Amino acid sequence: MDILWQYQFRIILLGDSTVGKSSLLKRFTDGIYSDVADPTVGVDFYARSLDIEPGIKIKLQLWDTAGQERFRSITTSYYRNSVGGLLVFDLTNHKTFEHVREWHKEVSEHILPHNMVYILIGHKSDLNKDRKVTRDEAEQLAAEMGIRYVETSAKCNSNVERAFQLLSRDIYELMKMGQITTRDGWDGVKSGLTTRVLYPGDEDIEVEPREKSCNC
Repeated sequence: MDILWQYQFRIILLGDSTVGKSSLLKRFTDGIYSDVADPTVGVDFYARSLDIEPGIKIKLQLWDTAGQERFRSITTSYYRNSVGGLLVFDLTNHKTFEHVREWHKEVSEHILPHNMVYILIGHKSDLNKDRKVTRDEAEQLAAEMGIRYVETSAKCNSNVERAFQLLSRDIYELMKMGQITTRDGWDGVKSGLTTRVLYPGDEDIEVEPREKSCNC
């Protein structure tokens, strides 16, 4: 029997090849890490549920996109149907950091007139001795883009859960304010099986208790 969920968020991971997008997703969804990872061909799909607050379960539909240019025509079709995006770069490779603006610009142009909620991810924080991007440098870019910044390590399981939690909560808070709504023909946010419908200003509606554990 499927777990009940109030909302489904479609989230896409963006960034150059080898920055560790697949490793982040496997750590988050399956709790595993491998030093050997096959490159993503086109798009891969993952899923996991989160309890965003008592009584509110969010199903995350997670899309892992290939960073290689030859797959760009395939991955761009997924941009418009996503509500959230993780912009991922490798802390040990400055070029991947320099390309973050390009990823952000490309996605933002494809989804006009709508917007996506982003979070900037500096990955492979466990390789501190090989670091090429400073925290100050990354935080400055995030501030300029108006988004959060988190440093993660799939290998050490550092801040992986926190990154997805923060992005999901930002999306949810924008829904409560009415800035993000479900739309016909758009898969970014979907309503699920629930006794509660979320409207701005109706946060105090009583609901039946729901299971609070996360099904990973």
